This record gives sequence, structure tokens and C-alpha cells, in this order.
Amino acid sequence: MKAEDVRVCVVRIEGTNCEDEMANAFEMVGAKSEKVHLKQLLGQCDPSLKRSLEDYDILAFPGGFSAGDYVRAGAIFASRIKAGIGKDLRNFVEDGKPVLGVCNGFQILVELGLLPALDGTMSDEPTAALYNNDSGRFECRPTVLRNDNKSKCVFTCDIPKGELLMCPSAHGEGKLMSNIPNFTSKLEENDQVVFRYVTPDGGRATYPWNPNGSPSDIAGICNPAGNVMGMMPHPERVLTAYTAADWTRGHKSEDGDGKRIFTSVMKYLSKR
Repeated sequence: MKAEDVRVCVVRIEGTNCEDEMANAFEMVGAKSEKVHLKQLLGQCDPSLKRSLEDYDILAFPGGFSAGDYVRAGAIFASRIKAGIGKDLRNFVEDGKPVLGVCNGFQILVELGLLPALDGTMSDEPTAALYNNDSGRFECRPTVLRNDNKSKCVFTCDIPKGELLMCPSAHGEGKLMSNIPNFTSKLEENDQVVFRYVTPDGGRATYPWNPNGSPSDIAGICNPAGNVMGMMPHPERVLTAYTAADWTRGHKSEDGDGKRIFTSVMKYLSKR
């Protein structure tokens, strides 16, 4: 598949506020992005505006505060999706098409049951949650991520294992928790841990380098198939070095660290 043929659905509802950055990120790597309101996928709109999930090659859930984060962050968005196009979404994932969720998008993927999905494509009920940060407050700061995925995740196929990326975090609920016994160990055994928070020299993170207290410093995970990824930090905000926190400190390239995530998924699709 050629880059210019890749169609991306950046889905949004009331409260989503990072759809422009997400759409722009995919445009910068050659894809065609469309910001689509959930009502367009559900058919709750003028017929001329209706969209079908099957017409897209990538689905992206951007950050923000969907539905005001009432009930739980991402819960209302996920409930509306499952009730309206749950079967279509399952088919989309089982077809191997990539799905990305960033920040609130990660929370939505967990509420949908698409992550961690230890027992199938999409669990009927959430099996994990993004809990309140240990600090008890919203954390907005640069974070350093290490790619700990061996080879499974399609969003890291252009990033060597162990490489460090600087991506900003901005969330109040980012602590990945689950009541599944040995949850972290199972993620590691399945090669589902994608990114971990680390210190700038790659060492074990403590606060503030781990901004939320997530066990094992987990910042992002993928499903067992590797085509669904959720992460709390925002790669779409550092597509160029000029938007990085340290942009004045002699970057070797104009590309920002976050761009590698988007070039990775395009590389994956180029082989389909």
C-alpha cells in the first residue's frame, strides 16, 4: 500500500481536543487523514456526512476529555462505540488494521476492551483501567520513553529496541492497573509492553520521570496481535524538534522523536 493511499479516521466526540494534532501527524508521514465525529460513524447525521469504518486503513483515538471524563475517563466514548459499531470495530482489528489511542485515546481503548485483550480481540468488560496519578494531580511535563517491545507492535517497527524517545505527558489518570493476577508479567510474556518511562540516561524512572506511578513504569502497551497500541504520552506533539521541550539544545534532525511512531505504522502498511 502506498502512503498516499492510506486513509486515517481520527474519531472524536464532545470534549476531544487533540484531533488536529493527530490528523496532522499522519498527514506529515504521507497519509490522508479525516477528522470524523462518532455520530458520522453511527449514522446519526445527514446522509451525506455518514462514514463507514471499513473505508479506513487506520483508526486513531486522540487525547482530550471525551464527554467531560464523566463516570470514568473514556468510559462514555467507549460505551457509545460498543453499542453502535462494536462489531465493525472488532472486524477492523481482526483484519489487522492499526488502531492507535493516545492519552484519553488509551483510556478509551482500555474501556473498549481492546487493551490489554489478553483473552481475545475485545473483552466484554474492561479488564484494566488508567487510575489517578499517584501525585493526585494533573501532570504536564516532558517524559522519556524506552521502546521495550521486541518486535510485535506495528507502531514501533521503525524504532530499534531500547531506543529512547522524548514525548510530553499531560494527564491526570495514567496509572495502568488491573485485577488480573500477575498482570504485568503476562504483558511482558506476551511482548505487549511497548514503552516504559525512564530517566534521560535510560535508568529506572521514579517521579517525576514516571509521572503517574504506573507499575513497572509502563507508558504504553499493545494487544497480543500488535496492531492496537495505547500510550499516555503524546507523540503527535513532537513531530518536529521545534516543539520538543529541549528544542534549542542542538538536535541533529528537524524531526521530533514522536514522528517515528507514525513512520513505523506507515512502514507496516506499505507491506500489506
